[in-house]
Amino acid sequence: MTGYGKNDISWIIVFENKLFTYLLLPFSLLYYCVIETRNLLYDAGLIKSVSFNIPIISVGNLSIGGAGKTPHVEYLVSFLDSHLHIGCLSRGYRRKSKGFRVVRVDNSFDEVGDEALQLKRKYSNLEVFVSESRVLGVIELLKVRPNLNLILLDDAFQHRSIRPGLNILLTEFSNPYSKDFVLPSGRLRESRKSSSRADIVIITKCPVGEQRIDKQLWREQLGLLDNQLLYFSRYVYGQLYSFYDGNYLTKQLGNPIIFLSAIADTQYLKQELNTYTNTIIHLEYEDHHKFTNRDIERVIELYETHRSDNPCIITTEKDAMRLSIYYYKLKDLNIPIYVLPIRVEFLNEEEHKFQQEIRDFLLNFKV
Repeated sequence: MTGYGKNDISWIIVFENKLFTYLLLPFSLLYYCVIETRNLLYDAGLIKSVSFNIPIISVGNLSIGGAGKTPHVEYLVSFLDSHLHIGCLSRGYRRKSKGFRVVRVDNSFDEVGDEALQLKRKYSNLEVFVSESRVLGVIELLKVRPNLNLILLDDAFQHRSIRPGLNILLTEFSNPYSKDFVLPSGRLRESRKSSSRADIVIITKCPVGEQRIDKQLWREQLGLLDNQLLYFSRYVYGQLYSFYDGNYLTKQLGNPIIFLSAIADTQYLKQELNTYTNTIIHLEYEDHHKFTNRDIERVIELYETHRSDNPCIITTEKDAMRLSIYYYKLKDLNIPIYVLPIRVEFLNEEEHKFQQEIRDFLLNFKV
């Protein structure tokens, strides 16, 4: 029997993926028609969008996950928190609770969702809320926190029930919405032309070393309107800190690194971890996966297997929220776990320009 070579297998995988995409196209067409009808009803005013007498900035994307919404919301919080009393409202994805909730640092991710909990624990002075309905959420949060100066809506580009004062749309450098298709044959939650609702578009996760990017070429590729602003950002990684006490890592990492993740895209993180070691054991789960006892036993087993090499476990800040229910179990076993923080940095020396756009929006806001 003739075996398949590596190139043959790669070709087969590509062929199968394309075939699968083509088979799903009729369902994508149906989905497209439903979403476009909904958008037309909003555009015609037959379904009303609600405005509020407070500045609202929406941060979202067209695709399903992985564009970097939470780090960009954190950027806005870091930039504005010392000047304004900010409230952040999200859905609280995969939480078990229902309705409107004020997020506290002692909540569990089951109660409020991992991303909302991450924001609250990282910025204790930030007012964080969750609600399935963005409209009811804003109404309720203004009741309990009437002195807020600004509301940030996390992952709300598709939630047209609210008309934000400023709409920020994110798309990945390696997978822009202009090269994607609507669900289920692609990853878009609505069509590419919906990007016209954005005031600002940010190309996220730009590769390290990309300092100057052809902005006009990207504007044409994305089909941006003249009034839409375009920026580019990338991830910058902070110093590893202990999962248990928050102290920064001061010693040399052992080998291998056990990388525990349950996020949408790990490509960039693995590139960063390669600067620490040449041996990475990756325990990867689906985005927002709730770690089970079996998952933790697997982590412990891997650690014990490589104990003589002085390994450590590294995870993300979002994953650390879901890992926290095993805090005492892991601490009692003295398993070294470190968290890798990330922040957003703008390219082309345009951070000041972006910040000025945000300031101008706030200063010129009118009820």
